[in-house]
Amino acid sequence: MGRVDSGIQRRVSRRTVVKGTAALGLAGPFLGSRGLLRAVAQDGKTSVVWVSPRGTLEVLDDYAFWVAREMGYFGDMEVELLPAILEATSSSKAVAEGQADMSFVSPGVFSLGVEAGIDLVSVWHQVAQDTFNFAVPKGSGWDEVAKLEGKTIALGDAGWSAITDPMFAQAGVDLGSINYAAAGAAWPQAVAQEQADAALCWEGLRAQWSAQGLEYDYILGKDWSKFPANSFQIRREDFEDESLTELYTNYLRGWAMGLEFGYLNPRAATQITMNAPEISDALNATFEDKAVAVESMWQNAEIFRGDFASREGWGWHDMASWQLFLDTIKEIGQLTKDISAEEIVKNDYVAGANDFDKEKVRADAEAFELSPEYEEVAVPEGAGL
Repeated sequence: MGRVDSGIQRRVSRRTVVKGTAALGLAGPFLGSRGLLRAVAQDGKTSVVWVSPRGTLEVLDDYAFWVAREMGYFGDMEVELLPAILEATSSSKAVAEGQADMSFVSPGVFSLGVEAGIDLVSVWHQVAQDTFNFAVPKGSGWDEVAKLEGKTIALGDAGWSAITDPMFAQAGVDLGSINYAAAGAAWPQAVAQEQADAALCWEGLRAQWSAQGLEYDYILGKDWSKFPANSFQIRREDFEDESLTELYTNYLRGWAMGLEFGYLNPRAATQITMNAPEISDALNATFEDKAVAVESMWQNAEIFRGDFASREGWGWHDMASWQLFLDTIKEIGQLTKDISAEEIVKNDYVAGANDFDKEKVRADAEAFELSPEYEEVAVPEGAGL
């Protein structure tokens, strides 16, 4: 999983943020009501700070951001990525407390925040299919979630049970039979070291674990789960502030264009991400085999796209899927009150974010010059070019 940063430490891609604050006569981050940092749009200057849920940025999951930055799809916008500590609700709290503008957490972790009174709304469904998997020992024969009843499951943080409990409930597993082992950053090794029977994993990370020599079988969420996966959340007050609509729409358009580019040319998207100066050393140390790097990126690309013919563009939330999830977690006591998906999940920015020049992105993807090591990698099945 790469190095785990403690706290929100390393800011990526400040670029014009410092210049922008100086021009406005501000010494620190942009401040909103009650002294909190918030996304702002003033005199044509824009800023959005996005926080990762993982504790590291040294992964291929965020390829759409790196592509958008490299290809200029964010325009003049000031954009930042931050890592968060390896704790379930840390990125949601970072947004609520004004350290960032947008978080990227799972529906389970999002629901924990809702239950705790963190007033965020999901505005972009990045991961259209369930990304979460269970890693199990090679040859175990555990090929469905129901077979994990009574087993010990390794998690990076105890709060991740908000992810796994609904999965077990969906599969009809008695939650009381499940034992959790919170192993911190060492959770990927727990199964190999026989400290747990299975470990939570997700798409993209599967290939990364393989690159690190961790060889497991997997029960893939995308093959059976009807639940949604990670989305982008912002403060409700920002969502309701019409002066910020254009800013967030433009920002998400950059992500949409990056996703489109990655679908069309996954090898190019991987190369761009692997060469991002802030994370390139760690990524190239992890993915010496560039075919494995492309595999990791493509595992994400497939679930980000999902069944695209049934979606209304990149980032679109399926309300029925979200409501099923919310009803399920209410049944298992993860929520104490009924919540309507329409109250916390919004598609308002989706149409505008998908309103971009598709032919330009295609031309960019077709014209991108691959280095020899990526040219040698086979094009993933299903890629758009």
